[in-house]
Amino acid sequence: MATRRVAAVFGGTGFIGRYVVKRLAQQGYIVRIPTRDPAGALFLKPMGAVGQVVPLYASVTNEATVQRAVEGAAVAINLVGLLTESRAASFQAIHAEGAARIARLSAAAGVGRLIQVSAIGADPDSPSRYAATKGNAEQAVRAAFAGATILRPSLVFGMEDKFFNRFAGIARLAPFMPVIAGDTKMQPVFVGDVADATMAALASAATQGMTFELGGPRVWTFRELLAFILETTHRHKKLLDIPMGIARLQAAVLQYVPGKPLTPDQLLLLSHDNVVTAGAAGLAALGIAPTPVELVVPPYLRRYRPGGGRRPAIALPGEG
Repeated sequence: MATRRVAAVFGGTGFIGRYVVKRLAQQGYIVRIPTRDPAGALFLKPMGAVGQVVPLYASVTNEATVQRAVEGAAVAINLVGLLTESRAASFQAIHAEGAARIARLSAAAGVGRLIQVSAIGADPDSPSRYAATKGNAEQAVRAAFAGATILRPSLVFGMEDKFFNRFAGIARLAPFMPVIAGDTKMQPVFVGDVADATMAALASAATQGMTFELGGPRVWTFRELLAFILETTHRHKKLLDIPMGIARLQAAVLQYVPGKPLTPDQLLLLSHDNVVTAGAAGLAALGIAPTPVELVVPPYLRRYRPGGGRRPAIALPGEG
């Protein structure tokens, strides 16, 4: 019997991870899901045959558990990332040190391929801690595992995303749509395309040591995306620009609110465009045609329409 390939997917329970896990299982991999909550990963098991998707306890901050997770694996994929920091999990510990640990132990274990999912804007010199630690992670991964492939997606969208869903929720409840740094450019990329890019990178030896920037077919301003959300959800509300000074004050306060709806670091990220660099290798280089926002987003935002999308939209008081 042929030996089955093993893939260790760190962050497999996350937004992008579940799409990657499904594709790996479809290609016959035994998929390990190193996670701090193995019970929370059980929803992934039906994506494969019996015993094909295997959650196991591991933390990217713990040497022994990462070593166990990559032992005997042909492929390691790091999708672990934070949107906000906490005392228990910092950008430095999770993004930089965690990625370095996975790369170093994967190389020591003889793992054949490593995919590091980073982010457009990753830069060790960035004033944003998020972007700086993502940049530090890339450097550490390259130093430990020279053949690693790095994928840098822009804003990722899909049914479970925390961007379109979040702002559609705001549109449903708030009297207006707040706009901060409305002219900042973004290039939203479909989560399925990111997962396909991961698989395409694994399928080609030529992608080893390369970096790919992943963006969708259209560059949007932040304001254009918010207007699209309002139109799609049939919420007739005004876009109200929030001066950056007021936004900084709000962020300074809200960073201590449970759930951290806005942080100073996120404001730093919003101050810079998030688009594919001119001339960078991207989805096209991996043989993938990017999926438009307009094709995917409206069906899953329907539930935010008046009546949950089940009845014709009726303007509510104050929505005109």
